[in-house]
Amino acid sequence: MDSVLHTRARIGQRALLLTTAALPLTGWAVHAVALHRQLAATRKDPLTGLLRRDAYTARARRLLSRHGDGVAVVMVDADHFKAVNDGFGHPAGDTVLSAFGARLTAWAGPRAAAGRLGGDEFAVVLEPPATRREQRLAQLMRMLHTPVALDDVRSVDVAASVGAASPDTVGVRDLSALQRAADAALYDGKHSGRAVVATAAHVTVPSVNGRRAGRPGTSLWGRAA
Repeated sequence: MDSVLHTRARIGQRALLLTTAALPLTGWAVHAVALHRQLAATRKDPLTGLLRRDAYTARARRLLSRHGDGVAVVMVDADHFKAVNDGFGHPAGDTVLSAFGARLTAWAGPRAAAGRLGGDEFAVVLEPPATRREQRLAQLMRMLHTPVALDDVRSVDVAASVGAASPDTVGVRDLSALQRAADAALYDGKHSGRAVVATAAHVTVPSVNGRRAGRPGTSLWGRAA
C-alpha cells in the first residue's frame, strides 16, 4: 500500500512540474498571438483591410525583385468620391472605400501586394499571366463599377479610374517609376471607364506630387485607345 501511495505521489509531483513548466510556454503563446495581431493591425488599413503604404511598398518591391518583367503595377482612384461623401454622408463614403478594399483584395489574390496609399487612392502589384492581362484589367473595371449597397434599401453608383504599368511595357523596374507611369496613364483615362496602360513615354511625364495628366496611352494592355 505504501508503495502505491509513493508511486502516486511521484506521479503527482511530475504532473505538477510539467504543468508548471507549461505555464510560461502557454503564456508566451498567448503573448505571441497578441503580438501577431498587433503587427497585422499596424500593417493593414483598418477600414479597407489593405496594406498600409509602408507594408505595401515592402511587399511590392519583393514581388518586383522576384518576378521582374512579368509584374504589373496598377493604380486605382475612386471617381466622384467627394460627391458620395457630400450626397450620402461620410459613413457612406467609408462603406464605398471598404467595398473597394474588398474588391481589390478579391481581384488581386493572396500573392499580390494590395495597398491603400491614402484617401481614395489604391495600388496593386501582381503577376498576371501575359495572355490574360487584358481580361484581368477588364474584370477589375467591372468590379469597381458595380454599385455598392449602403443598407437594406439604398445603394450608390461607383466608378474608378485605373492605370497600369509593367517593366516590359515601360522599360523600368523601379517601383516609384512604375507607379508614376501608371498614375500618368490613369489620368489619361480619367472618368473614361477604361483602364489605360502606360508606355515608355509615361515614365518621363512631369508630375506634381505624382498627380498630373499624362500623355496619350493605350487602353487595356497595348490596344490603341
